[in-house]
Amino acid sequence: MPGELASDHAKLETDCENCHNSFDQSGQSVLCLDCHKTVAADVKAKIGFHGRSSEVQALACSTCHNDHQGRDFALIQLDPETFDHAVTDFPLVGGHVGVECSTCHLPGKKFAEAPSDCAACHKESDPHKGALGPRCGDCHTGTRWQDVRDFDHSKTRFALDGKHVGLVCDACHDAQVWKGLPLTCEGCHLIDDAHDDRFPACGKCHDTKAWKESRFDHDKDSKFALTGAHAKTDCKDCHKPGEAADKAPASCAGCHAEDDVHRAALGTDCAACHGTAAWDGDVVFDHDLTRLPLLGLHAVVPCESCHSSKDFAAAEPACDTCHAADDVHKTALGADCGSCHTPNGWAFWQFDHDLETDFALTGGHKGLSCDACHAPDTVASKLSSDCATCHRLDDVHKGSFGDRCESCHTTSDFKQAKLKLKASP
Repeated sequence: MPGELASDHAKLETDCENCHNSFDQSGQSVLCLDCHKTVAADVKAKIGFHGRSSEVQALACSTCHNDHQGRDFALIQLDPETFDHAVTDFPLVGGHVGVECSTCHLPGKKFAEAPSDCAACHKESDPHKGALGPRCGDCHTGTRWQDVRDFDHSKTRFALDGKHVGLVCDACHDAQVWKGLPLTCEGCHLIDDAHDDRFPACGKCHDTKAWKESRFDHDKDSKFALTGAHAKTDCKDCHKPGEAADKAPASCAGCHAEDDVHRAALGTDCAACHGTAAWDGDVVFDHDLTRLPLLGLHAVVPCESCHSSKDFAAAEPACDTCHAADDVHKTALGADCGSCHTPNGWAFWQFDHDLETDFALTGGHKGLSCDACHAPDTVASKLSSDCATCHRLDDVHKGSFGDRCESCHTTSDFKQAKLKLKASP
């Protein structure tokens, strides 16, 4: 016998025909493959070191795996410095090039048994903790573990557009959670929601280009067009926290009940008088359509001068309602001040004594003040037109000629008489 077999073949030492054909060296490799079925399968499938290398396939097994060198002889003679890993199923590229062989090829394991999947070696380094499966190469490169291929997010249920494109992955995938994340805006932007979750469908108003920009047009997309001061009002002033958008009040009183100085006495249709430019200064009420059109000085009088309460409709249009203190007649002439006075001024009046009474003012009567005849407590309609009513004290006749003073006297001068004395014969 040429020498002892290696320890791995020691059991075959008594039966040479397991490895040798008598007088036929060419058939020896066939016998090797009959025993080493895994290698034979690789050769047939053209995989692994023995199946991929055409150089190896051209050689007899004994060329590299010679035996009869003793029990301690190593049948596999591989030089790590010269071995070409490119002819295996796992070419060394990128960061794998400089890795020590023993890192992947563990003691007691055949070289072919070294794992080729990333997770087998990098399980502890996997920040995803296996959540994305064992196919690390779908995203990572062999250059560095931190290098990530251009992942096509559009093939997921959430295509990246706008500002989402430039985000780092963990901005959304916190704690390496890659599946089951919310697909709605509020899933990530709840803290940015200035509306306090009152408008859950963010995409109706906002897009991915800029969170603060909104395409919502309140004038077109709602039933309440924003005009005047409303256009500058903060959304929260009308849309209260926890209130749905369609529940915001559309009536003036819904927001301005506290501003209503009338305390609802004039109803809730504030727009009948007020505009949206300013609650106090933008009043469009036309007083001429009421029971008292504002003429003369009434047009410049402050509202509260007549409307002592905020129930404007309760104000009475009669003159004495406001001018009782100005009435020098002390109501003796009734309440219809307008029959004599004009709204241009209390001192201006238009009463024509000659036309509107039975007592035309002539002579000395024309220049008299009203109260010369009309005492404050005298009702105009009850005043007698007899001369004696006013001139009884001036009557030198002491009533001996009756009350018809005008028979002799004129209104020009009471002392003058118009008697014509008959001349004596």
